[in-house]
Amino acid sequence: ITNHIPRSRVCVGTKYVFIRYFFKDTAPECPNNFHPLWTGYSYLMVPSSGTSGGGQDLASSGSCLENFYLPTFIEWLGRGTCADYINYLDYWLAQHPDMTQPGKRG
Repeated sequence: ITNHIPRSRVCVGTKYVFIRYFFKDTAPECPNNFHPLWTGYSYLMVPSSGTSGGGQDLASSGSCLENFYLPTFIEWLGRGTCADYINYLDYWLAQHPDMTQPGKRG
């Protein structure tokens, strides 16, 4: 599955940290005067057991995960309890080979 998830790179300059997405299986280069911090996979979100879920803003460096894994989801249940589990349904930024625009696959 990792060859269907675009690579991303987090770059840092003198004032800004930003993320670049490349809809291929190689990471994009950082622009001039910016240096790479890390390279990863373009993560979007994971749904929870109900109607909610969690994820990362695509403008955030947190959406560039260095390693591909199924994220563990921790859900607050109230009354001082919580549950943690691995959800086997999550969303990663993807590019369909027959499309020119990026989209979501889950």
